[in-house]
Amino acid sequence: MTKLKFSDNLAFTYDMRYFTVFFITCLLCFSCQPKHDLPTTINLNENWQFKKVTDTVWNSATVPGNVFSDLLYHQLIEDPFIGNNEEKVQWVSETDWEYKTTFSLIEDLLEKKHFELNFDGLDTYASVYLNDSLILKANNAFRKWDVDVKSLLKAENELRLVFESTSKYEKEAQEKLSYELPEGERIFTRKAQFQYGWDWGPKLNTSGIWRPIKLVAWNDFKILDAEIMREDAKSLDEYLAVLSIVLNFNTDIESPLYFDIYVNDSLTEMNKRKSELYHFSNHASASFYIAIDDPKLWWPHNLGEPYLYDIKVVVKDGGKILDSISTKYGIRDIELVTEKDSIGESFYFKVNNVPVYAKGANYIPQHSFQNEVNNEDYERLLNDVVDANMNMLRVWGGGIYEDDKFYDLCDEKGILVWQDFMFACAMYPGDTEFLDNVAKEAEQNVKRLRNHPSIALWCGNNESSEGWNRWGWQADRSEEEKEEIWNNYLKVFDSILPKAVNQYSNTSYWQTSPKYGRGNPLYKSEGDAHDWWIWHDGYPFEHLEENVPRFMSEFGFQSFPSYEVIQFINEKDSVDITSEGFKNHQKHSRGFQIIETYMQRDFPVPNSAEDYVYMSQLVQAYGITKGIEAHRRAKPYNMGTLYWQLNDCWPAVSWSSIDYFGNWKALHYKAKRSFENVLVSSKVENETLKTWVVNDGLEDVSVKLSLKLMNFSGEVIWSNDEEIKVEALSSEVKYELDLKTINFTKNEVVLVSNFNGKTSYFYFVKPKDLKLQQAEIQKIITKTNDGFSVELSSSTLQKDVFLYTNAKGHFSDNFFDLMPDESNTVHFKTEVNSLDDLAVKTFNTFIR
Repeated sequence: MTKLKFSDNLAFTYDMRYFTVFFITCLLCFSCQPKHDLPTTINLNENWQFKKVTDTVWNSATVPGNVFSDLLYHQLIEDPFIGNNEEKVQWVSETDWEYKTTFSLIEDLLEKKHFELNFDGLDTYASVYLNDSLILKANNAFRKWDVDVKSLLKAENELRLVFESTSKYEKEAQEKLSYELPEGERIFTRKAQFQYGWDWGPKLNTSGIWRPIKLVAWNDFKILDAEIMREDAKSLDEYLAVLSIVLNFNTDIESPLYFDIYVNDSLTEMNKRKSELYHFSNHASASFYIAIDDPKLWWPHNLGEPYLYDIKVVVKDGGKILDSISTKYGIRDIELVTEKDSIGESFYFKVNNVPVYAKGANYIPQHSFQNEVNNEDYERLLNDVVDANMNMLRVWGGGIYEDDKFYDLCDEKGILVWQDFMFACAMYPGDTEFLDNVAKEAEQNVKRLRNHPSIALWCGNNESSEGWNRWGWQADRSEEEKEEIWNNYLKVFDSILPKAVNQYSNTSYWQTSPKYGRGNPLYKSEGDAHDWWIWHDGYPFEHLEENVPRFMSEFGFQSFPSYEVIQFINEKDSVDITSEGFKNHQKHSRGFQIIETYMQRDFPVPNSAEDYVYMSQLVQAYGITKGIEAHRRAKPYNMGTLYWQLNDCWPAVSWSSIDYFGNWKALHYKAKRSFENVLVSSKVENETLKTWVVNDGLEDVSVKLSLKLMNFSGEVIWSNDEEIKVEALSSEVKYELDLKTINFTKNEVVLVSNFNGKTSYFYFVKPKDLKLQQAEIQKIITKTNDGFSVELSSSTLQKDVFLYTNAKGHFSDNFFDLMPDESNTVHFKTEVNSLDDLAVKTFNTFIR
């Protein structure tokens, strides 16, 4: 049974004055008092209308939402995700828009002492009017705005918001500077930077009420937030965890208050303290400690259980309940370790004093229009993350500080979050107004996310430092101009942001990602790295095996999306990758050519569109998993690999491993195998086959390692079975074979490795050079409770078997190698009752 108690040090704080409060656990009943006087919250999400500021006709609107979604709902614009329609809707971003709603308040509610309008997200330059009185001028989509409106409320009320085009304010800001900053107008506006267009996303610069608006009423007391942290954050005691809880609130009460603290629905035993209260301000905080014996720790899911405690605080005035707050909390230590060593400087995360190898991807917003992302989308995508054996996501700095649901699910599922502040690939202004705005943005978002055990790191920006030092941004500038721009950079990323992180959380801060650009040789020996020698500079995939950094936070390669996405873009059933509409969904200027170049290098180049799409996904998976396994073999020199990118914000040709409709590409299936906690990975060096076993788990593994070299008909040429022990948290060569002692033809064989219940395959030549055989694939389809099982077999090795159908669903495995005369059963989860159109594609078909 968990035991909890309060320490003797309990403090109640009013405006920097400290007072002792009487805490009591029992419910005191006073017959003359009501049992509660709770704040009342009204969600203002109904009866909304919108229009152009210059129009007179109003249309219904959805809140939270944005103007593109509202226009699309009323068929006033064409779907910008189809064909070339993106070009036709650019006028929307250059237009001013107006939203309004009305709401009624009953007389009893109007008698409340305090009323506040909470705006959780306004995108972006908004003037807010309540009953025709201007109450707010907002200028940051990432901030929350709270406005006291008691004096303006009536029985019948109108709330009206006017959103102005960002370009007006951006032009004014630019005119105040004597020089231009990289990268264009977006740098002046605090909103999602990707909405101005990126090399994987459209230019759809939204405006509107993108997060909820609430009216909150209360009399004498309202909780603002609760901060929970380990009292001794530097060391973890397996027998005792002391938590500090700081409760922030508004209050008019000067008499003693009473606090009941529940942990997992159990009321704690508390020490009792009492004193007179002295009122100086309506803002106050109470701080206290609880001790948990034998605490259950929160772990990344691949290392243990991501255990969460339910913590609830109920505040009472005598027997009257004033307010309560509930949250989940995971007890864990986490830190970023950067220590000088003989090679350079380490970069890794330590959780509960255990070095954790980070495996995952970079995450971008799931939709260009955030209101289109629902809880089911978060659940599905983060399940896909866990299913693929990832334990970390990097929330990239050109997107958004995500919805609370995202972080709640990462907590629950044991996914570490590298959280960028929302700055990317640019230099930013340094005027006082901009800096003050950023400081408030940072404070609010760090406070909002600080209780989440999944938050592993706050990072200042994505690639801004690299851009300044490597991308030519300093060219043709005076020394004075360069000094001013860099000093403004330091004001944000070396002062404001780290101060916010240090003041409002106990999370590590990292100034910029990467630490060094790939043009600096230190990128391999210090800090994190973005290796875009692959793709942008055209280096072969083998480069990733020979140039391993300490932590790879970005590397990637594009592929085509599923047939379903291509058909949606073109609005036709055939797979057409040459239409002008489809080409608009490739946002990298050289993208198609780069894919073809790499395909020619390592793979056959098919003629048909369907086959080309399939092959592009194999190319992507081949290169990225080659990098993943090279990184993991290099452990502990390398302690993390996060590829670019996990998901898409619209239907596109992109670097994602999951396309816009949630379909897994070949990369996601193959990354799942390469991210297994225990991995067997082989490589040939100087005619010696070396086989590594990587163990990311906390326990040693002692089982048989079985290796066999066989041809594509299944004939075993060489084999070896050996009992081995693989230590926890290790990577080590467990077998070496001099290939000169074996008589075999490299392009006619595969190395099959079996260890710890998993099988992996290693080929000795490029895929296009394999001499695969042709044979039929037999399939047996059986109906199951939630879909179908598909059993496959063949008389020869079938490489990269791809199952596809028009039915909506998910294959448990795909793009796999089928061994000769062995069956493989795949489950297809779907709601359809027939799988008559199931088709199979295999790489063997392309080898002649």
